[in-house]
Amino acid sequence: MGRVFESIMPEHEAFMKGQPLFFVGTAAATGHVNLSPKGYDTFRILSTNRVAYLDLTGSGNETSAHLNENNRITFMFVSFGEKPLILRLYGTAAVYLPGSAEWEELAPLFDLVPGSRQIIVADIHSVKTSCGFSMPLLSYEGERNQLIKWAENKGSTGLETYWKEKNAVSMDGITTPLGKRIGEEA
Repeated sequence: MGRVFESIMPEHEAFMKGQPLFFVGTAAATGHVNLSPKGYDTFRILSTNRVAYLDLTGSGNETSAHLNENNRITFMFVSFGEKPLILRLYGTAAVYLPGSAEWEELAPLFDLVPGSRQIIVADIHSVKTSCGFSMPLLSYEGERNQLIKWAENKGSTGLETYWKEKNAVSMDGITTPLGKRIGEEA
């Protein structure tokens, strides 16, 4: 049923590219474990052992806070279609903010949408597949546009204010890289 690989194989890449949703899991040394669903076309495979995703503004910034303290990360892709499969990527990751050299290098790989706040890059050390036999069959209807419209309505000044209020510190009190940058600018 389940198999473990040292890197992303071509069939894994094809599977991941076909999924409209993925999940990101992180945890600090103490406190809450975070599991975030991610949509839109925000995931990129950089090599057989390196991936990145464009992280958009959300109600919190737990992933970023956890990676700042403990760089472990897990990605999960699930097929809700006819062929069942669950695929997990295990690795270590870093957060890159707009204006950094890494951001400038990676940003052209993405369609930057309003609310783009950081890019997460992960070095993958293990890929695990499992059957997915218990996953329900669901049909994909399309992307929601509320997040982009919300960010457009906020504008850059409104987003900065929101980031200060909601994205600078995690629910467990860990300062995020974005929070550190905001603090340095103040």
